[in-house]
Amino acid sequence: AARNGMAAPVLLLVLARLVSSTWHEGSGYYLESHTNEVYAEEPPPEPALDYRRVPQWCATLAIHRGEATCYSPRGSSYRSSLGTRCELSCARGYRLVGPSAVQCLPSRHWSGMAYCRQIRCHVLPAVLRGSYVCSAGVQMDSRCDYTCQPGYQLEGDRSRICMEDGRWSGSEPVCVDLEPPKIRCPDSRERIAEPGKLTATVYWDPPRVRDSADGVIKRVMLRGPEPGSEFPEGEHVIRYTAHDQAYNRASCKFSIRVHVRRCPVLKPPQNGYISCTSDGNNYGATCEYLCDGGFERQGTSLRVCQSSQQWTGSQPLCAPMQINTDVSSAASLLDQFHEKRRLLVISAPDPSNRYYKMQISMLQVSRAACRPPPHLHSQHPLTAPPPQQAACGLDLRHVTTVELVGQPPHEVGRIREHRLSLGIIEELRRYLHLTRSRFNAVLLDKAGTDRERYIAPVSPDELFVFIDTYLLSEREAARRAQSGDPCE
Repeated sequence: AARNGMAAPVLLLVLARLVSSTWHEGSGYYLESHTNEVYAEEPPPEPALDYRRVPQWCATLAIHRGEATCYSPRGSSYRSSLGTRCELSCARGYRLVGPSAVQCLPSRHWSGMAYCRQIRCHVLPAVLRGSYVCSAGVQMDSRCDYTCQPGYQLEGDRSRICMEDGRWSGSEPVCVDLEPPKIRCPDSRERIAEPGKLTATVYWDPPRVRDSADGVIKRVMLRGPEPGSEFPEGEHVIRYTAHDQAYNRASCKFSIRVHVRRCPVLKPPQNGYISCTSDGNNYGATCEYLCDGGFERQGTSLRVCQSSQQWTGSQPLCAPMQINTDVSSAASLLDQFHEKRRLLVISAPDPSNRYYKMQISMLQVSRAACRPPPHLHSQHPLTAPPPQQAACGLDLRHVTTVELVGQPPHEVGRIREHRLSLGIIEELRRYLHLTRSRFNAVLLDKAGTDRERYIAPVSPDELFVFIDTYLLSEREAARRAQSGDPCE
């Protein structure tokens, strides 16, 4: 009894220390400090108590969120007796901190301390242009699902799970802009060519472009003419291409169709031709009817293609030019040829003049024009009728030959088969300064101006070269270039 009485204060002191120690959640027992160290105390003096007979020598182990599996030398009823060994484990989701096994020491302490700490992963970093939602925060088995903002697509793991080792499965995904921008072109359109033109000026608004990601469009490129350009007849395709900041691109296109309103193609009149503006038969085109040399226009000179695709007026005719020699003056006679014909006035002392005969032969006028008056016929036989080649060349260049032959009172003046009066002959000689004493010739242009004189016969080639070089109008030159030489 005395020995038991002496041991009581020691046991109370150990219990008092256990009660006053700090409680660590989940440890199942008290420890003086929160440390993972396992320590051994110096065995106290041999107690008077027979500790082998005390079933609860150390404090009973109770691991919060865990389990202690103990093995006692004295059997399962002595789970905390001296020498008992306990293996410690934690429930799923918790990790054991401290030794995995402890033993009840003679000092009435377990050989170490341990507790169960909840397994947690680190907080996942924020995702640029995206977010994630976790099922249980950062606890074990928590699943975090990633999503991206509209316009962005996820590259990498769509979900990550907090594993038992406190790490997240997979790797951090990224949100990338893989979606091309949205682009919408203007509607296709049709236009009518402007009057007198084969083109139409077309305007349109720029395309509508929107980026579904960050809303930033880096550039928009146009393939084709700019708005406000003139488009020729036909269909034209306009394309736009847009690029966003991630260099994704999208394209769109629309068409522009230009129509030209056209009238029926006009046919040139017989013995004449047509000179038209623009394309000849498009809306607004004007066509002028012109007659060949020696023919006069009868009817309207201009016709215009209207928007109704019909021509104004009606087609004129080219009738043979009527020469009126029954006039009162030479001026009236010349006025008939103004702006229509050139005149080659040939003067000779008499029909037998060899220069005259050579000139008439070279110019190859018609038989009737070469025939002398009846009273000269017997004295001066006619030369052979000229070939058609030179006559065609004169007519092609709108040249009419006027002959003044002989001496008064038997002087003869004629234009083809038309005879001139003596008064008209005299006025022509004075106006043109033509002497009767020798052969001479003068070339007048369509305005009636003296352009060249000859004192000897002139060859057709020489005459034609001079006319083609100096006397042809732009219209005549274009006509010659277009139709060529019909005499060939």
